[in-house]
Amino acid sequence: MFEKSKTIKRIVSLSAAAVCMLASFKLSPYKVIETDAEGNTILTAFEITENMQIGWNLGNTMDATASLEDEDGNSYVPEHAGLETETAWGQPKASQEIIDAIKAKGFNSVRIPTTWFQHLDENNNIDPEWLARVHEVVDYAYKRDMYVIINVHHENWINRSDLLTAYDEIQPRLMKIWEQVNEEFKDYDQHLVFECMNEPRAAGTDWEWWSATPPAESEVINKLEADFVKLIRESDSPYAKTRLLMLPGYVASADVNIISDLVLPEDDDYIAVSVHAYTPYNFTMNTGKDGYHDEWTASFSKDLAITLDNLRDTFLDKDIPVVIGEFGSSNFGNTQARIDWATQYLTTTKKYGIPCFLWDNDARTNKDMAERHDYMDRRTLEWYEDSVQVVDTMMNIIADDSIVWGSERHKPTYENVTHQAYEDGEVFLEGPYELDASKDNEAGGWKGSTPGGEGEVSWDKVDGKEVAIKFTGTTPKLAFSDEKYGNWTEVAPYMVDEENGIAYYLMSQAKELWGLDTALVAHMQAKTTKTTNVDSIVILDAPKGDIPEPEPTAEIHKIVLSDIDRSASLQFTIEGPAGTKVKGALGYMGAKDWEQIPYSEVVGEDGKLIVTIPLADIPETVAQGEFQIWDNFNIVEMTSYKTVETSQPDDTVWGDTDGDGVVKMNDAVLIMQSLSNADRFGLDGTEETHITKEGQIRADVYEPTGNGSITPQDALRIQEFLLKKVASLAPAAK
Repeated sequence: MFEKSKTIKRIVSLSAAAVCMLASFKLSPYKVIETDAEGNTILTAFEITENMQIGWNLGNTMDATASLEDEDGNSYVPEHAGLETETAWGQPKASQEIIDAIKAKGFNSVRIPTTWFQHLDENNNIDPEWLARVHEVVDYAYKRDMYVIINVHHENWINRSDLLTAYDEIQPRLMKIWEQVNEEFKDYDQHLVFECMNEPRAAGTDWEWWSATPPAESEVINKLEADFVKLIRESDSPYAKTRLLMLPGYVASADVNIISDLVLPEDDDYIAVSVHAYTPYNFTMNTGKDGYHDEWTASFSKDLAITLDNLRDTFLDKDIPVVIGEFGSSNFGNTQARIDWATQYLTTTKKYGIPCFLWDNDARTNKDMAERHDYMDRRTLEWYEDSVQVVDTMMNIIADDSIVWGSERHKPTYENVTHQAYEDGEVFLEGPYELDASKDNEAGGWKGSTPGGEGEVSWDKVDGKEVAIKFTGTTPKLAFSDEKYGNWTEVAPYMVDEENGIAYYLMSQAKELWGLDTALVAHMQAKTTKTTNVDSIVILDAPKGDIPEPEPTAEIHKIVLSDIDRSASLQFTIEGPAGTKVKGALGYMGAKDWEQIPYSEVVGEDGKLIVTIPLADIPETVAQGEFQIWDNFNIVEMTSYKTVETSQPDDTVWGDTDGDGVVKMNDAVLIMQSLSNADRFGLDGTEETHITKEGQIRADVYEPTGNGSITPQDALRIQEFLLKKVASLAPAAK
């Protein structure tokens, strides 16, 4: 569970920050100004992060590692290398000119990811030449009055499958590195920030990038970071107590279930949480079947909002700074979509007071589309035409005085909302229950839920009211299900009284999320993602006051799949104005993660659109799904759906992207053009250079979805067919 007990001493300078923040939280009427030995004002952590505002990553440079080939031609990474590592990944050496170009563009800060392991001797002493080079690169930015972050990056001795038991091996080396780095830069003022690690994780495991399993891996990270903070704070640097230190959680994730495991040192006012948020992943980097990059959809917008709200609610609202050390969206030739993404991202983070550092690896020619974070050509110091518009959007937002930095740092308090007294409510479930999401069928809960049998309810019992849960630990969700525990629907609290440990849930929101006939509601339970002690659940009268309802970001229809043959398809009829572009997905809960089959089509001249989604890839065990309309759902509606047989003509030429009846290299090229330059080679079939819907279906030959969702793997499979490495492109019989 996230822990932090601290009272922040506010040190307020006569800066714009003090004026801007008055609207969002109360300040002492006294101004306490502290200075260092040279007369410089000592800034608070929040003043430092406000001054950072927007930063840039010197990616794939000081963090690069050199590799060699063995006698068999296999590549390997040696334990030791020299200064050549800086250019090992194809980037030019860092220079004053590069940093000057970054500052001229408007970036206030630079993050310099740095890898150390190839520059250590057997006693973990840093190669003096490497340390001197890192110092030189830091000075490029520091002497330009920019904020600089340096860290410990790409360390394979930290990112390891046995992380859970590796504390004793990691700790001495990590502390020795930071002892030397701190000594090297001890006289640098608050413009220099230390980030303990990059993305500490259990590398090589099934859960490497998604969660710390078991959570004890997060405990190892917490111990290492506590040692790091102690080392810096007890050093003889004049900035030992006031240097901002950035601490990431497991894999530096922004996921609320992971960041809640982060334990921060108590009574330390100069700690910032470090997260990486390439959010939402399906838009920013995913090249798999769930990836979609053509437009910034309402669904993506909702995902981003939830992520940033979780950072605000978990940390900023408790007066703990957050720095997004890496963010970005790979270049899929979708400039306008990335502009829309950047607009929401930077507008929200500016209001919340979160500085963001753009990841730029200048990977213009990278074959892996997921890693094409290309903004500036470091050899010419010119900004790429299709990416500079995204950067300019960010800079315009930072410069826009109507968007006030930190003005919404604290979550809504609903001060004008009043509730029926908890003790006067109708008791629905009397505890206590000890819930643990990691334990199934334990006394008190099933998969982190209160018992279902004691949670029987009918909708008329809660209709028009609110439900409250008294708890300690992780804030629970309220879950509804039918008689057989199907259509499981979780509702987040719209407000939490943290002082009294009471979470409140609106039944109007629950009804919308349920999506089916409310007469089917049979069970109501408390559900945790971690550990929660539930004292009781009560039903209260409707609250009084102004409760703003969240704006809908999609239209969702619950679909029962349990009785539908997976060899069939579902055919949905959507009605609306002719020519309206509609995007969405059929979503369902897979074995581990939420899966979705996307679609993107246009309403016909008759005002109707028929969306056909094959069910072959949806497991028989999936009992329900959601048909979602993401875009233009306010002017179109789903009027009906039915089951139809899936069929494709026997004479289909699989791989024939352009429809000329022959499979050739041009078909593979057209797929890659459509993915890399959507503006010219898009997927809506409106121009000769665009792939038609039928062409998309024929091109979907790698793990075919049946709905024409194409990826670079489809182009590769066509090339393999032409090279006779695969015998056929036809989908395997189910």
